[in-house]
Amino acid sequence: MSTQYVTFRIGEALYGVEVMRISETLGHHPRTPVPLAPAGIAGLVNLRGQVVLTVDLRPRLGLAPLAPDAVSMMVVVEVDDDSISLLVDEVGEVLTLDDDQFESPPDTLGADLRELITGAYKLETGLLLTLDVDAALAA
Repeated sequence: MSTQYVTFRIGEALYGVEVMRISETLGHHPRTPVPLAPAGIAGLVNLRGQVVLTVDLRPRLGLAPLAPDAVSMMVVVEVDDDSISLLVDEVGEVLTLDDDQFESPPDTLGADLRELITGAYKLETGLLLTLDVDAALAA
């Protein structure tokens, strides 16, 4: 059995989300900051007339937040019939991966990260960490 993932980079790591959860990938869009927003809320963007919440996953992943003026890309995911934009450093390719390449996260990975990372696929160039979008956006 195999699964298709859209890949993207955040910091030094390569992440993947199942293709079925992604509505589109986009280049940089200007963000409007939201006053008093919690850490990780990067602002709002106008996508063809639809106002979409933009989330920076870096704080959830233990990384420094993206600078407000940093150029980034977006992966738009569907969560409970809403579109939410995830800020990423770079969008990669769509990979079809076999289940025998997959490993569950090790017990030594902290509980906070095990909640977000469902596992890893072994690639020739490193690891692809699979991201649980619902867990990553729940805070």
